Amino acid sequence: MLQGKNFVTEWDGLEDDSALFRHEVAFCLGQRQDPAAIQTLESILRDTAEHPMVRHEAGEALGAIGSPACIPPLRDHAADGCLEVAQTCQLALQRIEFLEGHEPCDPSAPQRYLSVDPTPPAPAATPTPALAATLLDDGARIFDRYRALFALRDRGGEEALEALAGAFASSSALLKHEVAYVLGQMQDARAVACLKRVLGDAGEAAMVRHEAAEALGAIADRACLALLQQYTEDAEPIVADSCIVALDMLEFEQSGGFQYADDGAVAT
Repeated sequence: MLQGKNFVTEWDGLEDDSALFRHEVAFCLGQRQDPAAIQTLESILRDTAEHPMVRHEAGEALGAIGSPACIPPLRDHAADGCLEVAQTCQLALQRIEFLEGHEPCDPSAPQRYLSVDPTPPAPAATPTPALAATLLDDGARIFDRYRALFALRDRGGEEALEALAGAFASSSALLKHEVAYVLGQMQDARAVACLKRVLGDAGEAAMVRHEAAEALGAIADRACLALLQQYTEDAEPIVADSCIVALDMLEFEQSGGFQYADDGAVAT
């Protein structure tokens, strides 16, 4: 667990005009897993005037911290009027409950992805078709679908990518945004085509299109450049700003200075 009390920069960022930036700040507070951030995150979650994507990230961050003090606000919003916020709080509560009854992962085991994820992956021995079936089942618990998602990420390969791409047909914007995030972590150029379709779909939720844009930036395929430039003028500010960020990510990745999987994570 990363700890510290110097949250001046992060808290200042929560006053920023950009919802995209505020959600990134909330994500970072969760990744640090420091209980000192709980009160701030709780106030964001409870603020129904805040952008739903920022509230979602605050709920996920509380789940990442996972201390007993995180449970009451998560319970209070597990039936929130915003479905994505409600599902996030349900996931966070299930993560806390799961980790209370299971041994933590072996810290000596090799891990490619260092992000603090909303759920642990499904067991590594689970066959890929079974993981895909769970991920694509809109009637399954979202906690189980997320576990399948992260197991597929960890497995990698064409069959896993095909299952992840198929999840964009889901009715859950929360799940789809996490799929796009995971595809960015994997940095597999075979995911570019489906991410382009998601970014270009004006009827898709902003949180999903935002993650698709940043995933394209992380994959850093030059073929993505024109598309990202096109959507920097999108009518949805979160999408437009995400494309600007993605262009910076693409440039930095191609310079050899950015290691998406090894040095951390970008907000979900």
